[in-house]
Amino acid sequence: MTHRQRIRTALARRQPDRVPLDLGGTGCSTMTTGAHSKLRVHLGIPAEPAAPLFSRRGSTAIVDRAIVERFQCDVLPLVPGAPAKAERDVSEIAFVDEFGVTWQRHSGTHYINVNGPFQKLDEPVPADVDRFAWPDPLDPARYTGLGERARALREQADYAVALTAWLGPVHLSQFMRGYVEWLEDLLARPSFVEALLDRFVSLWIVAMDRILAECQGEVDAVLFGDDIGTQNGPLFRPELYRRFVKPHHKRMVEALKRRGVPVIYHSCGSVAALIKDLIDTGIDALNPVQVAAAGMDTAWLKTEFGRDLAFWGAIDTQRVLSRGTPAEVRDEVHRRIDDLAETGGYVLCGVHNIQAEVPPENVVAMYEAALEYGH
Repeated sequence: MTHRQRIRTALARRQPDRVPLDLGGTGCSTMTTGAHSKLRVHLGIPAEPAAPLFSRRGSTAIVDRAIVERFQCDVLPLVPGAPAKAERDVSEIAFVDEFGVTWQRHSGTHYINVNGPFQKLDEPVPADVDRFAWPDPLDPARYTGLGERARALREQADYAVALTAWLGPVHLSQFMRGYVEWLEDLLARPSFVEALLDRFVSLWIVAMDRILAECQGEVDAVLFGDDIGTQNGPLFRPELYRRFVKPHHKRMVEALKRRGVPVIYHSCGSVAALIKDLIDTGIDALNPVQVAAAGMDTAWLKTEFGRDLAFWGAIDTQRVLSRGTPAEVRDEVHRRIDDLAETGGYVLCGVHNIQAEVPPENVVAMYEAALEYGH
């Protein structure tokens, strides 16, 4: 099989010739710049002045093609262009993004959102959403050369091409309003919540439809997501997800499916209680399958949901990749392949982006074990 066929087969929950692999194919399955530099040195790949960034906020890198080829990975990333006025630096360690959210650098290179345009409002109302100067989803800078880049990726050894879309509506709402404030709004100010979700998702659909039109069928999957889980369970009650968020997720998935692309939904944490709802929205795969969170046992997930859902990720980063030995990493890979790969429907990678503290030896062990055991 080609790389593209392998990913397409797994997303259709059929059995490919081997377990497909991803490193750097999406914005949630790549590496920080520090981890990337360490891995390059470990593999003896000549250093570059700086790897191109996948995300400034997360300090994540576009993984070097030599690494992708070294591990026989199957996915290449497609990142939409930035609008003409995407970011505005306000200090040496802070910037404001196009949604008016202020990000400040902490702990070296990572940025944390510290303020949003609605965060200081005591009683926000739908009119506040209307008054905000929303970014233009059709800004030409977002699409300049995008189709050409998608076609160029397709021509390179027939890799699968994954588009990392704009973030999801829960995250954007939290960033613009504040985490605590938005959770309170779900109960105290539902009309504001609805107005904010509806406005953003409407812009999101316009932008994603234009992006996929520019790519003219060259995209094999789209990833978008929110974090709707914590370590121990959903971020909010399932009935609140069904009332406020699920209808918008369904709109987003339907918009992507009209363009004929499979959808990967990303949420960290324990989302077991919401998986039936996520399947109902029409998604094809769940990422990152945070196996250390409550209720996220991979054998159970496969038995319960494997007929309707593919899984993308699942190699534990909380302990095994970051603090385990290479032998423990290999055991982890064997376990997840045993649990998730039978009958197809599994793409192997780490649970979220590989951080700088992960030993490069463990990254090598993960992909070598997957290549040895995944046939």
